Amino acid sequence: MLRRAFAASALATLAAPAAAQAWPAKPLRMVIPYPPGGPSDVSTRIVMERAARSLGQPAIFDNKAGASGMIGAEFVKNQPVDDHTFLTTTTAMVCITRHLQAIPFDPEKDFVPVSRMCTSWGIFAIHPSVPARTVPEFVAYAKANPGKVNFGSSGLATITHLFGEMLSLEAGIKMTHVPYRGSAPATNALVAGEVQAQFDQTCLPHVKAGKLIGLAMLAEVRHPDFPDIPTLREAGYGKDGGDSWFGIQAPAGTSASVVARLDQAISEALHSTEVAEKLHLGGARVTYLDPAGFRARIGVETAMFGDIIRRGNIKIQ
Repeated sequence: MLRRAFAASALATLAAPAAAQAWPAKPLRMVIPYPPGGPSDVSTRIVMERAARSLGQPAIFDNKAGASGMIGAEFVKNQPVDDHTFLTTTTAMVCITRHLQAIPFDPEKDFVPVSRMCTSWGIFAIHPSVPARTVPEFVAYAKANPGKVNFGSSGLATITHLFGEMLSLEAGIKMTHVPYRGSAPATNALVAGEVQAQFDQTCLPHVKAGKLIGLAMLAEVRHPDFPDIPTLREAGYGKDGGDSWFGIQAPAGTSASVVARLDQAISEALHSTEVAEKLHLGGARVTYLDPAGFRARIGVETAMFGDIIRRGNIKIQ
């Protein structure tokens, strides 16, 4: 009996690496909690198609949109853990919404970070009628005209709203927030002069066309297509980040070895020139973080956005 037990134990030990190597044993199910065609959807497909190919199984993309990402997140949370189901996540889903309303999952307990993939290129843009061409000039103008500068956003408590509140708090200025139903309507209003400022990626084509003035990039680095536009951090604001990023998480209970292998495949995909170029064309830049770095970043930005929401007295009801 002892010999049999020893033999069984030895066989199990030898089989363990083989079992680990067998992953993935079926297609990867990537749940995207936003509609097809949006930045989170496009970014996930670009990166995961390449990552899945290197893992030897296809990726199946499952869009479950609604309730600002909450429907998709709750769906993944409630699925049996199978080491093959993952969730696209965003800054808003895990760092912002929790401060504004009850959400159907615990970001720390129900999911584990796999990788941060990329970040949207955001820009602080103004209408040409505003007598400012630098961030300091804009701040001086806003201080001299409290409440008279209107900034548009894609909606109440969105990241495009919170960027404006962040600058107001840090610079000690008073702007009036004008929410729209989406980024495009807000940008159209800025081009028409209905508002004077906006903090959004959708302004970039209009800055390039000369219809708007770009004052600062909402990023850690300057945009390669706009090298003369400094970052907001270079102007002394937005030091804690707050970028609009896209990442991959796994349900709690997913094997640590699976998380590590998927992270490695995503990292390799993001280091591909082809993937980086596709993301750039889609309005994003590679900002890869491994599981530990991603978890730390989520913690920093959760605290930062919570502080902005409290100090700005922002409510959605």
